[in-house]
Amino acid sequence: MTQPDASPLSDALRDRFAALVPPGRALTEPQDLAPYLKETRDLFPGRSRLVLRPGTVEEVSAILRLASETRTPVVPQGGNTGHVGGQMPRSEAEIVVSLSRLDRIRDIDPAGHTITVDAGVVLARVQEAADAAGLLFPLSLGSEGSCQIGGNLASNAGGTGVIAYGNSRELCLGIEAVLASGEVFHGLRRLKKDNRGYDLRQLLIGSEGTLGIITGAVLRLFPKPRGREVAYAGLGSAEAMLKLLARAQGEAGTQLTAFEIMPRLAMEFTLKHTKGARDPLVSSHDWYVLLEVSSNRSAEDATSTLEAILSGALEAGEIEDATIARSSADATLFWRMREEMSWAQKPEGGSIKHDVSVPVALVPEFLRRADTAVQAAIPGVRIVSFGHLGDGNIHYNLSQPVGADKGAFLDRWGEINALVHAIVADLGGSFAAEHGIGQLKRDELSRTKPLVEMELMRGIKRLFDPYGILNPGKVV
Repeated sequence: MTQPDASPLSDALRDRFAALVPPGRALTEPQDLAPYLKETRDLFPGRSRLVLRPGTVEEVSAILRLASETRTPVVPQGGNTGHVGGQMPRSEAEIVVSLSRLDRIRDIDPAGHTITVDAGVVLARVQEAADAAGLLFPLSLGSEGSCQIGGNLASNAGGTGVIAYGNSRELCLGIEAVLASGEVFHGLRRLKKDNRGYDLRQLLIGSEGTLGIITGAVLRLFPKPRGREVAYAGLGSAEAMLKLLARAQGEAGTQLTAFEIMPRLAMEFTLKHTKGARDPLVSSHDWYVLLEVSSNRSAEDATSTLEAILSGALEAGEIEDATIARSSADATLFWRMREEMSWAQKPEGGSIKHDVSVPVALVPEFLRRADTAVQAAIPGVRIVSFGHLGDGNIHYNLSQPVGADKGAFLDRWGEINALVHAIVADLGGSFAAEHGIGQLKRDELSRTKPLVEMELMRGIKRLFDPYGILNPGKVV
């Protein structure tokens, strides 16, 4: 695979690219470029002389044909909500292709339970369109008001509903994408069964824009639950959370649509920094679990199932207290308490973050070992470990000690990542559970993934992108 041109984009070439989109859709002024060159964690400042905002697949195709001809690197960008720098251009040689104007909902098929959308459609709009058709699109993320479907698929986003519905990969039946050559991969199929050779759709999902630019997708929809109940439970240990999960899955089966865990410190941060927040339980507990049960039969069925889970857990001593949301406002608040946890850490200073997964049964062991290791390395560090116990995904975040120097703390990011990730590896886990690789974890991926797997990935990259123009410096 050859390398793209690393010299800054010339004025003449910039004008050629700009001519491929309608007037006003090529951004070149610093104030217009700025929103596309800054990401949420401020870890990867972007550099580029041009942002293109195509409105059709044909325009994306023309951009990539010219990019292939001129060996110009291209960085696709969705809602710019990624956490690993995969959407950030790294030099003035690179142009950004924003998918935000590809925002049509193309088709809804209620009988086949599918919706076909452009890549730039915001996740919340897909949820709303499904709801209007009496159906459910279950992907749910804290950034759902701004993240886009193309980015969700490119990063194989997870979220809170994975326990029942799976990752983005499981929610997508078909993909349309523009390849590095400008050719369009027409894969918008609505088939649940299609065994005609290799599944190229699955290669594009999770590839973070390094194999092609996703422009459209066929997504799976589900029957809308007739009843949904949310509760918080307070527990004394991580082992107790595993027991509660087993009980909940035994009682509810696939009706268990969320099982989110958080420590007391995360709850305290949220109470402190979230307007209108309140502790769902009367007294404090070492751990909290948010449970959601959804029923396709009735609201009463959801209520009785959740009550059976909690009453059985109380009698068995698996939980210390619990409360069920008694109104839709309560349920909204309960979820908001969980969703604000990421943002509530920011006012507390620097935060070293990890997005890891281990086998579900080993989550308590991971927490115990990681807590011991990071506390020994940084006395006074504040551990905010929350996430999705049902799929073993823990956001193991570390807030700086009170009064510590933020810069000095963040300078230890690599050291602490290595410490935590070594424990994850020893437990057979992954250091990239749902946020992807991007720039942040690229070197670690090549250092830790088995050589045969890396060579296969590099071979796929060379086949799809022989000139290395698609999102260079990311993943491989």
